[in-house]
Amino acid sequence: MAPDGRSTDWRVPAFWAAALTLSMAARVPVEIADAGRRGIDMDVGRAIALEGASHLVVAALLPAIYWLHRRWPVVAGPRNIAIHVLAVVPYSILHTLGMAALRLLWFNAIVGEAYSFPVTAERLGYEFAKDVISYTMLNGGVLVLGHLLARKPAPAPAASPGATLPERFAVRRRGKEIMVEVADIDWVEASGNYAVLHVGGELLEIRSSLTRLESELDPKRFVRVHKSHLVNIARVVEVTPWVSGDWRIRLQDGAEVNLSRRYRPRFEALVPVKS
Repeated sequence: MAPDGRSTDWRVPAFWAAALTLSMAARVPVEIADAGRRGIDMDVGRAIALEGASHLVVAALLPAIYWLHRRWPVVAGPRNIAIHVLAVVPYSILHTLGMAALRLLWFNAIVGEAYSFPVTAERLGYEFAKDVISYTMLNGGVLVLGHLLARKPAPAPAASPGATLPERFAVRRRGKEIMVEVADIDWVEASGNYAVLHVGGELLEIRSSLTRLESELDPKRFVRVHKSHLVNIARVVEVTPWVSGDWRIRLQDGAEVNLSRRYRPRFEALVPVKS
């Protein structure tokens, strides 16, 4: 069980364990070759220790990257993308300092070998250049893996005749149940077994699939525009052509989401789009 109460999909840690293991296997011979070019005879064990420290810190930082994507989804617009770009700086600092600490612990305290890792501006710059690449690959992996593991939604069940649609939801926030007015919801995003409610710039999670939530909301006010997005049509301020027949929807909170060709007829039934 994850710290935020979600049940962990075992495929996610399995994927990253395999990916980091393959990365280690690829980096060890590179580390040995680089040492050879500097006139240093490095054995496999030492190379594994050096690269292992780096990869352990990367593994420890992965949950923070996932948190960033939940807190500031890249699909929400340029502001969130900028946050992810800027996050490479603390990522690189933490990676470098963590790697240095583990290497010093292993060689000096455990192996009993004199080892130094001077944290200078030059060293930080050297590590930053490498971390930009690794950070980009990690974020790409998070996005691609999330897309591949997203379950295809089943057709939304129709509400029973005469069923009363809820006007508010109880949502857990910081250990308390708070009430959220349905009319205040700007849009909803799928996130595994949860749905993320975007309410006035705040992100609130509710344990429900997007399909189930769609069936509980007024179809005249909320419409599915993408397999992962549901929008409040009262909060739509702009619809513009995008790529491959898709459109982009801009909402009052500044977020932008895709209007997929597959869901466009549903949207136009409520809000006709004049091409």
